[in-house]
Amino acid sequence: MPRHNPKTRILYALPLLVPGLVMAGEVTLTGEGTVRYEPDSARLKFTASAEHELPRKATEQVSSMMEQWREGISDYLPQLQEYSDASVNLYSRTLPSEDRDKEPRKRAVASQTISFSISDLSLLNPVLQQAQALGLNYNLGPHQFFHSDETQLEQEALALALSDAKSRCEFVAKQMDQSCGDVVSININGGHRPMPRMMSAEARGADSISSVGEREISASVNATFELD
Repeated sequence: MPRHNPKTRILYALPLLVPGLVMAGEVTLTGEGTVRYEPDSARLKFTASAEHELPRKATEQVSSMMEQWREGISDYLPQLQEYSDASVNLYSRTLPSEDRDKEPRKRAVASQTISFSISDLSLLNPVLQQAQALGLNYNLGPHQFFHSDETQLEQEALALALSDAKSRCEFVAKQMDQSCGDVVSININGGHRPMPRMMSAEARGADSISSVGEREISASVNATFELD
């Protein structure tokens, strides 16, 4: 009658256990939690720019655009947070010349940057429409949208991960006719925020944004529990 090595039987039995590393009187496993949400705020940046052979003319054109911008958003200005439009830049660029014997021409380029954040996304389309009407440069992407209370969302995801770890421990203990005891050690992993599937307004050629897309915050923990 063939004899079996006891160690071989143990190695084949391990994969039949529930996920997690089981040691004498302890079990180590992972808990996960995810919270889904939609952003309710945005950080925006626009640039008014113009170029001319004379620096003074380029600057005057930008000043005119800024006056129109401020007048166009006057009704929304009290709701624009951390508003700033004092960043002005003036430089010259050299135009390419096909004739090497001619002196290359230079043009002055003036630009002024506008930045602010909004906590009411219903302001997004009116602000974008004003920027588009004036020809302001901007790029609207997923990284500019966020939730005003992401700390609370992170805590909710972590609470779900902790609860999941405890639930798994209780399941493992029940299968072994034991109970889940005290926590021996725990390691908390950082939150993860995947980007939503949202095209920028420029890339889509859209005049307005109807939805910024759903996001999620996830958390995971590695915990070791005693088995009683």
